[in-house]
Amino acid sequence: MPEPGDAPRRSPQGVPYTELRHIVNADGLHLFCRYWEPASPPRALVFIAHGAGEHSGPYEEIAQRLKERSLLVFAHDHVGHGQSEGERMNIRDFQIYIRDSLQHIDLMKSRHPDLPVFIVGHSMGGAISILTACERPNDFTGLVLISPMVQMNPESATPFKVFVAKLLNHMLPSLSLGSIESKWISRDKTQVEAYDNDELNYHGRLRVSFGIQLMAAAERIERAIPSISWPFLLLHGDADKLCDIRGSKMMYEKAASSDKKLTIFEGGYHALHHDLPEVAETVLKDVTSWITDRLPPASTPPQQGS
Repeated sequence: MPEPGDAPRRSPQGVPYTELRHIVNADGLHLFCRYWEPASPPRALVFIAHGAGEHSGPYEEIAQRLKERSLLVFAHDHVGHGQSEGERMNIRDFQIYIRDSLQHIDLMKSRHPDLPVFIVGHSMGGAISILTACERPNDFTGLVLISPMVQMNPESATPFKVFVAKLLNHMLPSLSLGSIESKWISRDKTQVEAYDNDELNYHGRLRVSFGIQLMAAAERIERAIPSISWPFLLLHGDADKLCDIRGSKMMYEKAASSDKKLTIFEGGYHALHHDLPEVAETVLKDVTSWITDRLPPASTPPQQGS
């Protein structure tokens, strides 16, 4: 009789990880992975970092566009998200997201050495992307940040509320706060419905302890911004109620990068890549062209006899 410990590890949805592409992080947790591999040899690697409460699946359109340009795109569901292990939407240290991202990036770099590496990050994934690139500033050719979490919304993070949150974190770390309001995800009602009906998304309430980790990440980013020198593209809607556009403006103004761009979408909501169809299409084109414009020219094969 096999021991109970010999049973295959299963995803939160009950699928054995032997049937799912995955990596195992430094804590021994299985992280579900997705890969979009081009038919021709890849010209670059692109890591996608998804946002809080969601998973890597909704980035299919972005990944396919990049794949069509011969880019190898890869992603994983962060710890506690989607089909990955870990307590749902709770983490003891935001650094775990960054550590896991670097692990996955290093794995793909080992398989495809000498290729340029880009990161695309949305929302909390934008914060993960920024801090990941700050740890290895020379490793990345550029970042695309869609509605990134750069600083906490001033209304939701007043000094008094921050003080109360930190106090509660010591006393009642599992106390729940509000949930992510899906109506602010997109102006396209079909996209909001898709978000609501996606069982891999987290639809519960956020914990005080998770909010504290987000605040700590925002503080780290604010300290790091003046020293950022890598290229980046910022895309943000001016009606985003989930990640404050003032953070993107601050990053654009204060970062030392010479290659930086901020595009503001008038009336745009949070998930610009899933906003109104014309906005989503513009975002897909902007992301794809910005990355491909920064690729080294495709090498030509050597002439016979040369």
